[in-house]
Amino acid sequence: MKTFILWTTTVIAMTHAVALHAAEGLWQSLFDGKSLAGWTTVEGKPPGDGWKVVDGTLHLNGAGGNIVTAGDYSSFEMEWQWKINKKGNNGVKYWVTKVAGKEWLGIEYQMIDDGGHPDGKPGSSHATASIYDIKAAAPDKPLRAAGEWNHSRIIAKDGKLQHFLNGTLVVELDSKAEEWKTLLGKSKFRNKTGFAPGTGKIMLTDHKDPVWYKDIRIRRL
Repeated sequence: MKTFILWTTTVIAMTHAVALHAAEGLWQSLFDGKSLAGWTTVEGKPPGDGWKVVDGTLHLNGAGGNIVTAGDYSSFEMEWQWKINKKGNNGVKYWVTKVAGKEWLGIEYQMIDDGGHPDGKPGSSHATASIYDIKAAAPDKPLRAAGEWNHSRIIAKDGKLQHFLNGTLVVELDSKAEEWKTLLGKSKFRNKTGFAPGTGKIMLTDHKDPVWYKDIRIRRL
């Protein structure tokens, strides 16, 4: 019980610190390299045992469940470094909300072993850095091999979405434009009323494969 209370207090303190600086557009760290502070399950509970801090990285190895930020973000810039094993799969979701009172869904920046994982067909909307199942990233994107560190960045501003990989813009889409409606209508999210409302939490997903994160930071735009 004491551990839970200490963890809860730490989360509240970090959330308050982010709120204080949000209006200033300053970068805020989402991972301090030492703890899981600031992250919870969608139910507000501590992350599962699969999430651990290993050598300054946030590492998922085993069942950890999806974890989310305390705060919501609409226009923001976020960047992080990540790596996965061969045939691995993971992703960062944003504008995550509880859709129709049932599922926690959001737009996903896909992170996968292109060509290694069965779902990671190069050039598809399920390949790395794609707007998952909606719009594919450029096929000539500068993706590093599984086991190596990649740097990713998301910019969401006034509904316009941009995904970067290792310093290169690889896909963009305006969520207020007709193209968004067309592509969304062809995706698995077409019948998910309320999907991607323009604001929501950041989520680190659990696709049952090992993944490592570091240098996760965000700023409101």
